[in-house]
Amino acid sequence: MSNALNPQSLDTLCAALAKIIGIEPPACAAAPARELLDYAEKAFNGKNADRIFMYNPDAVAQWVYEKYPNFFKEVEAYTEQKMPFCTVMPSVTPVCFGTMYTGAQPCVHGIQKYEKPVIKIDTIFDALIRAGKKPVIVADNKCSMGKIYLEREMDYFLYSSYEEVNAKAAELILDDQYDFICVYNGNYDSTMHKNGPESAISLAELRANSRTFGIFAQMIKNHWKHHNTLVGFAMDHGCHEIDGECGSHGLDMPEDLNITHFYGAYPAEK
Repeated sequence: MSNALNPQSLDTLCAALAKIIGIEPPACAAAPARELLDYAEKAFNGKNADRIFMYNPDAVAQWVYEKYPNFFKEVEAYTEQKMPFCTVMPSVTPVCFGTMYTGAQPCVHGIQKYEKPVIKIDTIFDALIRAGKKPVIVADNKCSMGKIYLEREMDYFLYSSYEEVNAKAAELILDDQYDFICVYNGNYDSTMHKNGPESAISLAELRANSRTFGIFAQMIKNHWKHHNTLVGFAMDHGCHEIDGECGSHGLDMPEDLNITHFYGAYPAEK
């Protein structure tokens, strides 16, 4: 694994997603990731996406992907564009997801440590609502994604288990009522902290994330054929092993900061 940090900041993602779906980015968002824009523009023949589906696993490091690519079979099968990002510091969940969907650095969006206040600045969810689009978050009711973007005029489906989260996400795909769907899964992060990033139980949860994403992607291919759809497998930060064969993150180091997102564009069928 390289000791270098990825040159592109995670703060460039938000504006790219906004432009891909044809809306103005949030007020404080950094300039968009050009490579992702170019990919979507080519895939959709110059048109916008009208659906974006973001699957947000927690703590899946770039080094884990590089070391265990076979655990990402479905992710790679349903995506084409890899986007290496450097996440933000401290590399903990609410800080990083705060940047992902505001496009702003932590000192701007306001979460600079492990806490889960509602973000008050402009977000991609606010931008979508202004544009007349319908966003939704499906997540654990105690996780960061289930808390930091509350208090918007949008729908939230928050549950106590990932089985319920995944079942609801599948239901929303079939219903096809939302323009921007975020689905959070923290199962790898939970097992990684207790058992280490490379333990059998953690890798099993990593494999489950890939399979779950593959199921959602295939459902979207089957049921959203009349939409230009962008799907993303987009984590917040990485992880590393600590003493006692446990796992952690939050440090200024490549293991925690380097992440690779995966995106697939599915053009509407004529």
